[in-house]
Amino acid sequence: MTRGANLSVMDMRQAARHSVDHVVIAEHRSMGDIKVHIVNISANGFMTEGDMPLQKGERITVRLPSLGQLEAHLIWSLGGRSGFQLERIIRQNEFSELIKALKPGAGTQKFR
Repeated sequence: MTRGANLSVMDMRQAARHSVDHVVIAEHRSMGDIKVHIVNISANGFMTEGDMPLQKGERITVRLPSLGQLEAHLIWSLGGRSGFQLERIIRQNEFSELIKALKPGAGTQKFR
C-alpha cells in the first residue's frame, strides 16, 4: 500500500507561472554580471532560457521592475533552461505590479 499523493512536478508548484520575456543582468558573487533571460515567473521563482554558467545551489541577485533586488538560487538546469527559487515569496500585490511591468509594451505609449 502506498502512502501520500503521487504528484507531478507541475502539481507540486506552489504558485501559478506567468510567461514573460525579460532580460536582466544578474550579479554573482564570484562571476560578476551574468545576462539572464527570464521566460516565466511566479511569486516563488522564475525560469530562464539560455546557457547558465552556474551549479545547483549557487545564488544570484536580480533587479526586477517594481521590486528592486531579489536573491535567488539555482534549483535545476536542463537543456538550456534553468529554474531559480526566490529567497522570499513575492506578496500578491507586489506580484501583480511586477506582472503589469513585465507585460509586452508595458510603460510605452501608443500614438496615433
